[in-house]
Amino acid sequence: MNAQARPAPARTPFWIAVGLVAGREMKVKMSSKAFVVTTAIMLGLLLAAVLVGPRLADWLGGTAGADVAVTAETAQAVGALGDSYDLRTVGSTDAAREAVRAGEVEAAVVPDEAGPAGLAVVGLDSAPTDLVQALSTTPAVELLDPNAAAPGLQYLIAFGFGIVFFTIAITYGQQIAVSVIEEKQSRVVEILLAAIPAKAMMAGKVIGNSAMALFQVALVAGVLLLGMQINETVLPLDGLGAPILWFVLLFAIGFVMIASLYAAAASLVSRQEDIGSTSLPVMMLIMLPYFAVIFFNDDPQALRIMSFIPFCAPVAVPLRVFLGQGETWEHVAALGVLVLSTGLAIWFAATIYERSILRTGKAMTWSQALRSRAV
Repeated sequence: MNAQARPAPARTPFWIAVGLVAGREMKVKMSSKAFVVTTAIMLGLLLAAVLVGPRLADWLGGTAGADVAVTAETAQAVGALGDSYDLRTVGSTDAAREAVRAGEVEAAVVPDEAGPAGLAVVGLDSAPTDLVQALSTTPAVELLDPNAAAPGLQYLIAFGFGIVFFTIAITYGQQIAVSVIEEKQSRVVEILLAAIPAKAMMAGKVIGNSAMALFQVALVAGVLLLGMQINETVLPLDGLGAPILWFVLLFAIGFVMIASLYAAAASLVSRQEDIGSTSLPVMMLIMLPYFAVIFFNDDPQALRIMSFIPFCAPVAVPLRVFLGQGETWEHVAALGVLVLSTGLAIWFAATIYERSILRTGKAMTWSQALRSRAV
């Protein structure tokens, strides 16, 4: 009797396989001490920076106001200059001059009916230029956009969104690449492919790591919101709620695109030493838009264009929302472009992954993988 051939093992249905691989990736990540410790340290440092940073200069004495003697008639005018000056109210003009002469204050502001502003500034041996300029008579000012962000704050927000996107995208992208290469080197992938389609395995890796990246971004956003709420008098939250929500949404979609490309790049090589050559194009697609948004954060037209470029959108769109630039339909359209681009990137990456994941030896190029047949 001829021995019957052993039937090939049945393959797991596609979406069930995707769920299994994604769950495995998330479980491995959550059980990693390095991930837990690194995340805790990052969040702790971030919260400390938000709470301590704005007050550090005050603690060091760098922003202490200059002592200025004022009378009851001039206290309001000097007080309107803000925290740059510490007021010491005295009973008369003579008392103010005596305080300057004794070195108790750096300058004094006293009434002067002959002066154009009704004030006179008193110094000891030199004119207090900053105080004189601050008290100079100025024309009336009409603000067309009172809610516009200051340039420094605008740059800080662009940098903040950009550094979170850039750091997490690069970090998790590299982790996905290392995971793919390790499975390829250990031949585990050959065992898995006997029961799981190659595209399902790549999709599971991307979804699992994307979920963990989004989880970490949510933690970062939560810590920022908490720190800014506690620190409200120094760094208010006004106007940042909607931009943060847009950032989380766009990052979730954009990272799936980046993760897919990193998985495809890793499938082209058999050694971790070679990943740099194949992942360089992906890194450039992340780095160039990241720097472009930061450098052109004050150019409305440039931000509008970059909001429709997939790798720029997660930073450009939230910044435009914060600045009140563009209509809602523009932001929704940019989201649509990102979704479509992500779908195309997933299809492209899956094609590369399927055709190169079982190939060992010399690293393949992207074009070679596209020309080869699936294994």
